[in-house]
Amino acid sequence: MKCARFLAILLLFPAVFAITACGSDGDDAAASDISMSGLAVNGYLWRAALDTLSFMPMIDVDPRSGAIITDWYINPETPRERMKVAVFIIGRELRADALKVTVIREERNANGVWVNRPVRAGTQLQIEDAILTRARQLRIDSLDK
Repeated sequence: MKCARFLAILLLFPAVFAITACGSDGDDAAASDISMSGLAVNGYLWRAALDTLSFMPMIDVDPRSGAIITDWYINPETPRERMKVAVFIIGRELRADALKVTVIREERNANGVWVNRPVRAGTQLQIEDAILTRARQLRIDSLDK
């Protein structure tokens, strides 16, 4: 039941964040980076999120709303556990508060049924950090050219 509620909420986020992402913050440098890439969100965060989650199957990738939603991923080393990640880029600047990551984790019980379990402490933060680190590297690389 929690998973169904979470998925319903996820479906609402793209519309909300699309409206948020369209605002102008007056940062001409960030805006020019974004307009060149044709995205309504920060291009570096967008590419970094795709790079970071590239090992997971994707369900929805919407650059207009800044939403990336993966399908369930099962690590071969932990076959009784699976996770799903949703990334929302909600700003036009390369900043930590322009990024929202949500993770759902499930474990298979003895009957073979997937059951919601708490996400391990720090998992969402680790994904956010990986995306931000990659985005900063992409930005630095673009300045070297």
